[in-house]
Amino acid sequence: MRDGIPAAGMPGFGSKLRDKQLAEVLQYLRVLQGKGKTAALPGDPARGREIFFGSARCGGCHMIAGQGGFIGADLSAYGANHDEAEIRKAIVKPGNQGTVSVATREGRRYFGLVRNEDNFSLQIQTADGKFHFFDKQDLARIEHPAQPLMPETYGSQLSKSELDDLISYLMKASGSA
Repeated sequence: MRDGIPAAGMPGFGSKLRDKQLAEVLQYLRVLQGKGKTAALPGDPARGREIFFGSARCGGCHMIAGQGGFIGADLSAYGANHDEAEIRKAIVKPGNQGTVSVATREGRRYFGLVRNEDNFSLQIQTADGKFHFFDKQDLARIEHPAQPLMPETYGSQLSKSELDDLISYLMKASGSA
């Protein structure tokens, strides 16, 4: 890093960064490569897996390593890109993931995730996994409620140790711990 590799197009940084700064940049690059410190698991990943696919029913919507639902995000690598605090917050205070509520002119109502939308059409996926395609001119109402599709009760439904176990499972499943 100090001298660079001119033949490969990498400039040297020795004249711009002090030794300590070069060491910090190198340490950060090693972390990005997966060669840095490993995260300590807050709980038991095996129990977390049972919670994910069992009592919390996360696996009904989310997938890990090809197992589970598909309406929610695939969480196979989620723990590799988020730390423990971020994962905990996402579980106990989920944000709106692009939910939509529509009513047709015939009075049918649908609630789900927006999968595609343009000026003329709307495609949503409901919690049962079905896709619904609408011409906007055939809809009486389109609303984007603040209500997330993911339950907002995990903070009170799961104990601290169950949350720790679930977080540990997400971290371990991604190979980040």
